Amino acid sequence: MMGKTEQLREKHLTKRQLAVIDDLFGGELDEQAVLDKHKVSRRLYEKWLGDEGFNEQFSLRIAGLNRQSQVIIARYLPLAAAKLVQLTECEKEETARRACLDIMSLPLLSGQKAEQGGADMGQAELPQQLSAETASRLLVALAEEADK
Repeated sequence: MMGKTEQLREKHLTKRQLAVIDDLFGGELDEQAVLDKHKVSRRLYEKWLGDEGFNEQFSLRIAGLNRQSQVIIARYLPLAAAKLVQLTECEKEETARRACLDIMSLPLLSGQKAEQGGADMGQAELPQQLSAETASRLLVALAEEADK
């Protein structure tokens, strides 16, 4: 049984179109360099972009890369959150203040990404209890933001 991607390849796209897409998404070349390599004019490329099959394959590749990015971000979100919590203890007041602000925005950002992406990327697990000093720094940072 043939998948949707394979059907698109066989029915709508030429080997040249596939080679351009492969180089755009898999290579080190920028768009113009890929077009030059395959001797594709800007006008022809724009025509391809208007073609349903080419455009769908292009969109599938972008969606795949976006999913890969989301997985990488989700994998490192707990580590980033833990490092931010550590930075709240930093002796440099500005660094600690910025870490506090970033921590406060983490749940919001994670929730927005889950809503936008349609999949739960997982929220960073922050400590249940903050030290008195950390809580104090968070409150100071919050008060400073409210004053602005």
